[in-house]
Amino acid sequence: MTGPIPVERLAVQYPGGLAARYRWAGPGRSAEVFGSSEAEGDLTDHGPLVDPQPDRQCRAELRVEGPAGTWTARFAAVIFDQPEGVLWDTAGLLLVKYGFYLYALVARTGELAWIYQSATPTLVILASTRLDHVLLQTELETIALRADASVAWRAAHSDVITAAQLVAGRLDLTTYGGSHVYLDARSGQAA
Repeated sequence: MTGPIPVERLAVQYPGGLAARYRWAGPGRSAEVFGSSEAEGDLTDHGPLVDPQPDRQCRAELRVEGPAGTWTARFAAVIFDQPEGVLWDTAGLLLVKYGFYLYALVARTGELAWIYQSATPTLVILASTRLDHVLLQTELETIALRADASVAWRAAHSDVITAAQLVAGRLDLTTYGGSHVYLDARSGQAA
């Protein structure tokens, strides 16, 4: 394929009647990403948290329609990434990872509760009602974050992590070399 990557789209239905639509594209393509933005509801651009001129970067937009109303949030990333969200229902937060950042948005209103910046690109965010924290997996580190953004525990890895899944209270991490690392999801200790 030649030329720029087209604007990507994804629709997700979260628990609690939250219908979300994501759109994203590479650097300098904000006009295309935001060109079909709908005017209804609140709109917040979090891009300036990443770069004072966020439209030079990769951009993403999330639109959420729910029982309490409609809201839209925009994000920026210095690397091309697919935004991904998970509803942390016990904390009432919609967590969105994009680039090097994790955004904690109040699920009903879209208000920014907090933001967390990692040192390496974010891969996945994992939440469970059995944990009092969420797990942010980056390429080189696992970070357990509480609802107030404080760090419960963290674990550094000697190989790049390419995939992560939560199975029966254990975090199963796949490394670039193909091996697996297992951590207890509650404590971060080797399992």
